[in-house]
Amino acid sequence: MNCAAPLQQAQAVVGQWKAEGKTIAFTNGCFDLLHPGHIDYLERAAALGDVLIVGLNDDASVRRLKGDARPINPLQDRAVMLCALRAVDLVVPFAEDTPLQLISTLMPDILIKGGDYQPDAIVGATEVRQAGGKVVVMPFIDGFSSTGLLQRIQAINNS
Repeated sequence: MNCAAPLQQAQAVVGQWKAEGKTIAFTNGCFDLLHPGHIDYLERAAALGDVLIVGLNDDASVRRLKGDARPINPLQDRAVMLCALRAVDLVVPFAEDTPLQLISTLMPDILIKGGDYQPDAIVGATEVRQAGGKVVVMPFIDGFSSTGLLQRIQAINNS
């Protein structure tokens, strides 16, 4: 199976994993410029379950979130890079501004978000908890961000 799959195909894969009794962890993001902070976050997220699903914003939703200059890398390239990571078992693109439909459909056992979110403010937290799952906020490691990487690139180009 290709690691990246549309929602309908992902549903079948997740159904099989659930039948096998696997604990399903889920996180989401743009993952536009993959950096060591992303790798660390995804490895820690994967350690919380048997399998890790990454909901991946499509190009139009990245533009709505981050502006017209983004994404730097198109959806297909971002999916290939995520799939190359041993921590990631499945990548599911989504077009909406939030992954609520994706989370509600796949219903992971553990919903993970990075940064300084409050658990109750995480999209899908209520749905996952109502289904008996849990929500985890995982701190990012300092010093890594896609925005910071872009700023360093722009500084080099302007010098």
